[in-house]
Amino acid sequence: MNLRQLRYISAVARNGLNVSATAETLFTSQPGVSKQIQRLEEELGVQIFERSGKQLTRITPAGKAIIEMAERVLNGAESIPRLAKEYSDPNKGTLSIATTHTQARYVLPPIIRNFVQRYPKVGLRLHQGNPVQIAGLAAKGDTDFVIASEGLEHFGSLVMMPCYRWSRTIVTLRDHPLTKKQPVTLEAMVEYPIITCDFDFTGGSRGEVNDSDPAIEPNIVCTALDADVIKTYVRLGIGIGIVAKMAYDSATDKDLAAIDAGHLFATSTTMIGFRRGNFLRGYMYDFIELFAPHLTREVVDAACNARSKEEEERIFHDLKLLMC
Repeated sequence: MNLRQLRYISAVARNGLNVSATAETLFTSQPGVSKQIQRLEEELGVQIFERSGKQLTRITPAGKAIIEMAERVLNGAESIPRLAKEYSDPNKGTLSIATTHTQARYVLPPIIRNFVQRYPKVGLRLHQGNPVQIAGLAAKGDTDFVIASEGLEHFGSLVMMPCYRWSRTIVTLRDHPLTKKQPVTLEAMVEYPIITCDFDFTGGSRGEVNDSDPAIEPNIVCTALDADVIKTYVRLGIGIGIVAKMAYDSATDKDLAAIDAGHLFATSTTMIGFRRGNFLRGYMYDFIELFAPHLTREVVDAACNARSKEEEERIFHDLKLLMC
C-alpha cells in the first residue's frame, strides 16, 4: 500500500466513480488508475468498489471506511511540508481563501489589509464563487479557508466555525413608495418586482422568509449572487433589491434608500471553515482571529479535536449565544 493508491481511491470517490475523469485530474492513464486500485484491493483482501463489467458502480461499506481513513492519511501527508515551513520560516508561506462576493467585497478588505501588513511575506490568494463552488474547492483541498453564510449544507465535511450574524436590507430608489411604509410588511414588499440573492427565496438554508404565508407569491424578476449587480438593477428601476445589510454603503449608495428587513428574514451566520486534519500555520490562526476575534487558537484547536459534529456544536454553543 502506498500514498499513490490512497490518492487514487480518494480521487475516484470525488469524481463520482468516473475513472476516466479521475485519470485526467491526476494527469495519468485510466488503466494505471484501475490497476493500482485492483492491487490495493488484493493487498487488503476487500473490495473498495463494486463493479458492473469494467464500470465502478458503488463504494462498498468497507470502501467507504477505507476512503475516509485514506483521506485523513493524505491530509496528514500534505501537512508535513507546512509543518516544516512553520519551523524554518514561520512568517513566510501562502494563504488561499474561497468566499462569496459579499464577503470579498464588503467584509474582508480591512481584515486582509491588516493581515498583509502583519505578514508581508505570505502570498494571499482570494477565490470567489457561489457556495457550491467554494465548498468544492475546500473539500478538494484547493483552498485553505472557506468563508460563507448560505448553502452551508454543502460544507458538512469541513470544520465550520461561527463568526458573526447579519440581517438583510431592502434597497430601493429614494422616492420609492416602500420608504414611506415603516415597518415594511411581507405583503407590502411582494407588491413590487424583487431582485434578490438565489438563497433568499429559493431554498437557502439561512435566508428563509420569517412566518411566510404559502399564498404569498413574490415576483422575483432577477436573482444574483452579487450585491452590486442587484443594486445596479435597482438603479435601473427594474425592482426593489434584497441584500445583506453590510452590502449597503451610505457613502457610495446615496442614490438608494435602505429599509431594514431584519424582521422579514431569518438572521444569517457567517462561518469560516477548513478541512479537518489540515495543519494550520501560525499566521492561519491569526487570520481566523482577525476575522472573528472570539475564535482564538484554543477555540479552533478544540473544534479540530472534536470527535463528532455534536461535540463541535457544544464547543460553539456559548459563542453563538454571544453573537445573538
